[in-house]
Amino acid sequence: MRSEVNIVVIPMCSKRLPEDNFAYLEAQLEQLVVSEPTLICLPEAWLAFGRDGNESLNVSKQSDKWLEKLAALCKCKRVWIAAGTVPIYSASERYLAASCLFNEQGELVATYNKIHLFDADVADSAKHYRESEFTEPGSNIQVVDSSFGRLGLSVCYDVRFPGLYQVLRQQGADILLVPSAFTTVTGEAHWLPLLQARAIENQCFVVAAAQVGKHENGRETYGHSVIISPWGEVLEDSELSLQPIQRRIDLSEIDKIRAAMPVAMHNRFKSNYI
Repeated sequence: MRSEVNIVVIPMCSKRLPEDNFAYLEAQLEQLVVSEPTLICLPEAWLAFGRDGNESLNVSKQSDKWLEKLAALCKCKRVWIAAGTVPIYSASERYLAASCLFNEQGELVATYNKIHLFDADVADSAKHYRESEFTEPGSNIQVVDSSFGRLGLSVCYDVRFPGLYQVLRQQGADILLVPSAFTTVTGEAHWLPLLQARAIENQCFVVAAAQVGKHENGRETYGHSVIISPWGEVLEDSELSLQPIQRRIDLSEIDKIRAAMPVAMHNRFKSNYI
């Protein structure tokens, strides 16, 4: 019988400078009392929410420093951290939107580079988003063994591509992580339906840490960090608050739901990706 695991999600309204955002994370963890293995989940772009791709590109050239500080923080606080995304400089002279997973010893156990890039027009103050101008897309899928079951890694715009999550499920994912910075316009329309669909169709927990509020660069993000059950129930929702949400989830719920309705076995359109 699988056991309960402790999940903490920290919403953020990240600023432009990494120093400010890292200090915010440290302050949040200072308030956290840890008595069991705990997974801390951070949003996309938590380290730096720049004015443009050039600012993120500059941050990416110092990513080693911030990853070392993050590793030390995990070791000090004895927590796992799923670090949303950190920009990491690439040989293509762009950066990778890297979702980095650290264990409580401060070891980097997995890195997932965002595959689907947000090149879209949105009826908000920014109007046009072109991630591909500065971001290099990833290509490798990551499902990782952890103290919290098998974690399937993804980022934000990925959530619109169910084929990715089908592969994560085929590779044994129990919990799907979706750190995000959804716009207010697309968030109001699609955020919860997309996350609930990914949970329901793959019979996985979904944990989505989100940016929220009006940022220094003028952008506005939707918020609503959530923890969703494999049945699609929203267990926790931060709404527009910066208050962290926390939930002890029972992994045995996954086994019960999959046994009662074995959709993976019934699926006639399995991916050939793996």
